Amino acid sequence: MKTTARRPVLADSVRITDDAVEILDRRVYPFEHRWVRCATSEDVAVAIERMVTQSTGPSFAATAGMVLAARESRDEPPVLAAARLRGAGDRLIATRPTNNHIRDAVHAVLAATVDGPLPEASGAELVEAVTQAATGHDAAYRASSAALGRHAATLLEDGARVLTHCWADTYLIATVEAAQQAGKRLEFVCTETRPYLQGARLTAPTLVEMGYRPTLITDGMVASVLADGLADVALTAADRVTMDGHVVNKVGTLGVALAARAFDVPYYVVIPAPDPRAPGIGDVVIERRDGDEVLHVLGRRTAGEGVTGHYPAFDATPPHLVTRIVTERGAFRAERVSEHFEVPGNE
Repeated sequence: MKTTARRPVLADSVRITDDAVEILDRRVYPFEHRWVRCATSEDVAVAIERMVTQSTGPSFAATAGMVLAARESRDEPPVLAAARLRGAGDRLIATRPTNNHIRDAVHAVLAATVDGPLPEASGAELVEAVTQAATGHDAAYRASSAALGRHAATLLEDGARVLTHCWADTYLIATVEAAQQAGKRLEFVCTETRPYLQGARLTAPTLVEMGYRPTLITDGMVASVLADGLADVALTAADRVTMDGHVVNKVGTLGVALAARAFDVPYYVVIPAPDPRAPGIGDVVIERRDGDEVLHVLGRRTAGEGVTGHYPAFDATPPHLVTRIVTERGAFRAERVSEHFEVPGNE
């Protein structure tokens, strides 16, 4: 395994230009490096809904969308400018209701501007303030990802074979970079992750960029692979973790956790923090996407006529199936992950 100092392409997949936001289209990556241009905050919201960006990508897209909303209100008086910014934030949050990272990004920008020290700022004043707030949140998000990566890397033994599911984005990159810095050799087994194939098209190519030669399996092979002893640990991200330790992530994660428990393989989850606004699983909206999406792969229909698709985009893994939840402040037993907030935030 060779390490590489170059940042993976997907580490920086949202960029703000003078007149737009450009988002790397993960629906066609790595076969095409196509950037979707968003001229308005509404364009950004639509791009998130249509899966142009996924996993932690929507957090960066959301802050960028707020910058566009501020630019759109440049010539408006304070009351109208603030209303436009809040409205754009509500629209962005609604795009992917299960993932609280979008909500947190929007609220961070609002708290630093119209809902905080600048309630009467003009539209022109908000452009600079929102841009600074967005940049600050993005930097903090990357810092928390790096911190959780360092904690996660300590749980991985030298030579460990790691099974992943879906695309853990900045969290996985940070974990791998920390393991490399510690001189640990790792191997990876990646699920393909239907129906958008994030594991095949995002995780696996990124690991190749970072110097690995991952093994790709279909989602239905997880139990078999663990039964055959071909992976030593399962590692996924989470779109949300409740305060009582339920892990909400890409559908199929529950199956990974069940198989890991059945074959005595530790299952680790990485996320910057549990969600204090979600005491339990009943407080999380599980996104249901159009069932037609599972009838297609990369734009081609795979099922015959008369077939109906069903697509809960996420599932919930109960805490007893999770070995540790790793946050920016350490590794916690799932049922005690709320202790994250008792640890000083000194990362």
